[in-house]
Amino acid sequence: MSLTHPYVIDILKNMKNENHRPDLLRIACFISPHGFGHAARAAATIEAVGTRLASCHFEIFTTVPSWFFADSLSVPFSWHPVTTDIGLVQENAFTEDIERTLMSLNTFLPFNPALVADLAEQICRKQCHLILCDIAPLGIAVGRISRIPSVLIENFTWDRIYAGYPSVAGMMARHITYLRRIFDTADHHIQTEPVCFRDAADLTVGPVSRGFRTTAPEIRRELGIPDVKKVVLITTGGIPERHGFLDQLKKFADTTFILPGSSRSPELYDNLVLLPHRSVFFHPDLVNASDAVVGKVGYSTIAEVYAAGVPFGHAARCPFPETPGLVDFISRKMKGIALSEADFGSGRWLAILPKLLELPRQPRKASNGSEQIAAYICKVLENRNITRRTTPEYRETQQTSR
Repeated sequence: MSLTHPYVIDILKNMKNENHRPDLLRIACFISPHGFGHAARAAATIEAVGTRLASCHFEIFTTVPSWFFADSLSVPFSWHPVTTDIGLVQENAFTEDIERTLMSLNTFLPFNPALVADLAEQICRKQCHLILCDIAPLGIAVGRISRIPSVLIENFTWDRIYAGYPSVAGMMARHITYLRRIFDTADHHIQTEPVCFRDAADLTVGPVSRGFRTTAPEIRRELGIPDVKKVVLITTGGIPERHGFLDQLKKFADTTFILPGSSRSPELYDNLVLLPHRSVFFHPDLVNASDAVVGKVGYSTIAEVYAAGVPFGHAARCPFPETPGLVDFISRKMKGIALSEADFGSGRWLAILPKLLELPRQPRKASNGSEQIAAYICKVLENRNITRRTTPEYRETQQTSR
């Protein structure tokens, strides 16, 4: 659908909203629901922007549960349940179902023009000034027909991920081409470390993570963990997992193990703290209160472990195309020990636990990448007449000139 489509022109001419406040800045956010990593990164960015801009309201479009943002944000937002992205269909935390993913993509892409037009109408009536997209290409498509600038935030894009599966690359070809064209039309392009596929971008920032709220000693006191005990957090990111090694953990009586997403309700027994997917404990605070983290390699886990500076016993997803870039970042910038997926699942990783706990903590001096993004977005908003950046050639020129 073009910018001159009669329906779009009608939307732009009749932007009325009984709740509109001229003093309120509105930003639409389209967020991929693949795991919770993109939602966590987007939440960190939203919080950083909202903290700088007091009169800012965020319109969040995603199927990530609204409670995740309620727990993560102190700034005002509205939540709209919209399927913004397919990503990858997961069998479990470590295994994706590429055939079901292809079936879902065949239904979802290309975007339904009526859906794009309806979303464009919504954000125009709300008089949004900007669209943030954490790898959800739907938001970029909406931005194109609503004439609202879009900001792509990513450490990979789905066209690159799908191209990394040779067995289905041919069947994925039209989706890869379609998505690449959409991603290339984002007005602003920000990459966040760990970057998996480096591209010409307007800005590259450090890891983006939600900030800590409660000190490590306070978290330990709330969990009833004695100061003399070591604490290990076991996590598989945004996908709950039933672990088969719980009995083995009980043999390490001098260590308390915290396992988010492993129980429907909080359970405390022996040296185990089993927590539901959503608990009263803010996940970044649990990371910061730990002496080590053990779990799946994923963006938000890496970013939070990096910010806390704790050692990371990391099991990578293979052959996920994002994995090499993430593992490379861990080896260069963090303290940790690599684990195989089989060793993690079976509990054999406990043999290296003493060595992992001996690794030193790394204090971080660099600012959170979310602050760098917020500063950039504020500059964009200050200059409403900024030139639209819609082609790869423009970015290549800018990259060369810097």
